[in-house]
Amino acid sequence: MDADNRLVLTGTVATAPSTTSSPTGIPHCEFGLEHQSQQMEAGMGRRAWCYLSVVASGREIQPQTLNLTKGSTARVIGFLSHHRTPNGVGKLVLHAQQIEMIA
Repeated sequence: MDADNRLVLTGTVATAPSTTSSPTGIPHCEFGLEHQSQQMEAGMGRRAWCYLSVVASGREIQPQTLNLTKGSTARVIGFLSHHRTPNGVGKLVLHAQQIEMIA
């Protein structure tokens, strides 16, 4: 089934990026992204805050992760997917398809 699943989120890199490889050799870069902003809802300002785990998988996107450091600002474009941690807790993860550093 083909359905929309696209997210653009700008935020602060909240955890230092860590790089691993899958058993098949696919590189992965994982980090936390924290977003804070003021949004309009029902004609009123509302404080928005969220924290998402981000994973960037594949050789093509790895160059976009090289300058990421804790505290830097980045815009991540990708899709959401549900992951289950080893202890069984579910969470949403942003799978990055594009990462842009924000000055």
